[in-house]
Amino acid sequence: MDTRFALPMIALDRGSRVPLHRQIYEQAAYAIRSGVIEHGTRLPSTRLMAKLLEVSRNTVLAAYDNLAADGLLRGQQGSGMRVNGKTRELTLFGLRGVIQAAGYPARTLAIEDPDKNPLYLNLR
Repeated sequence: MDTRFALPMIALDRGSRVPLHRQIYEQAAYAIRSGVIEHGTRLPSTRLMAKLLEVSRNTVLAAYDNLAADGLLRGQQGSGMRVNGKTRELTLFGLRGVIQAAGYPARTLAIEDPDKNPLYLNLR
């Protein structure tokens, strides 16, 4: 049984507003997409990764689930989670103007009227 695995370089900022599972996801996804971790490489189990990062197992499970949902990881019976290989990054090919015209990201102010109905004001 092969017990080797790849451990992506993950540095957690516990003071950040970004949730820990999202930080793990983003850093692991970057390592996979950039080729630092190669196709077919096994990642540590959720228990081991949680222990190494000093987070709960549920935090690592959420990150792994998101990586799998994006097609970056695949589970193999008895073999753990393996890297699914490079995936293409989404690009803005020709969409930059559409996004800018739509005012994304929108700057809005949410307030309520006297009847407690939400109102949104565009702060453009």
